[in-house]
Formats: sequence, structure tokens, C-alpha cells
Amino acid sequence: MATLTVTAKGQITLKQELLRHLKVSPGQKVQVDKLPDGRLIVKPAQKKHSIAAFSGILAKKGTPRLTIAQIKKITEDAWAGKR
Repeated sequence: MATLTVTAKGQITLKQELLRHLKVSPGQKVQVDKLPDGRLIVKPAQKKHSIAAFSGILAKKGTPRLTIAQIKKITEDAWAGKR
């Protein structure tokens, strides 16, 4: 069990061993859930994604974005081993 110190500003710093255990890197966020018995659960924050955001990451700079139909075709071809 790790013991953490609360600063004058009311902050704590997670030790490297805990960050490695959570698989969290500098700059990433963690989520803290309060339990009724006073305990806290700390876990990596999960980003909320949408299909629109996903299709946006597939576009190369300077090229048009892919449509859902194009993404579907590319995915089907990839699963079939065509790409």
C-alpha cells in the first residue's frame, strides 16, 4: 500500500509505481469515484468517442474525409484480407 501526502493546496501526487499500475502517462487524466463507505476508486479516464470523430482521424491532411460507406468498405476488405 502506498501512502500519499496531502499538500497545503489539498493536492496529492500519485507515485510512479501507481501510475505504471494504472498505465497512465504524464498529461493523461484519471477518474476518481467516491464510494459510500469513504473509499475512492482511481482509474484511467475513458474518452468518449463518436463515429464522426473516428472517421475524422482516418482523413489524411489535405484529403477529403471518408464517408461511412467508404469506411464500411475498407473495413470489410480488411477483414476479408483484401487490404
